[in-house]
Amino acid sequence: MRQPMYKRYIVRQRARFQSVFEGRVNLPWGTVVDARLIKVSDDPEPERWESFLFLGSKLLCAASAQNTKDFFVQDDDGQGETRGRLVTAILARLDPQKAHQEASIARWEKIWADRRCRAYKRPGCPQGRSCEPEEHWIWTDDFYNAPIGDLQHIADLVGAKI
Repeated sequence: MRQPMYKRYIVRQRARFQSVFEGRVNLPWGTVVDARLIKVSDDPEPERWESFLFLGSKLLCAASAQNTKDFFVQDDDGQGETRGRLVTAILARLDPQKAHQEASIARWEKIWADRRCRAYKRPGCPQGRSCEPEEHWIWTDDFYNAPIGDLQHIADLVGAKI
């Protein structure tokens, strides 16, 4: 059996959502949860395993779910609190509600022009093209679990403070 990509996650902002597995979830900032692999297919070929987040024995959500991006960051390196603060600050600074404001457009242009940021750019918004507001949310899953140095670089680019 393989290992989950990350084994430990931390709540980066209060996690309030309806779990399809266990019902209502309400976890405060800083709560530590763990990831476990669960076999999701009984077919021998190909055998499929997926990573899920747990609080004790309570199954919260799939590690690939939107709820994971919205509320959790990996903490395998012990930097989850800092990572969570940086991700939250960056996302707030690049708020799509403010996407048409001049300052927000300038921040996004810095992101698109930066080579280091391109590693976290989801395909679909061609480089050099001015995208519609809904296309501003271009982050791949890797962004939410990025190394602290990369997140700090992005935060500095957009003027996000933690």
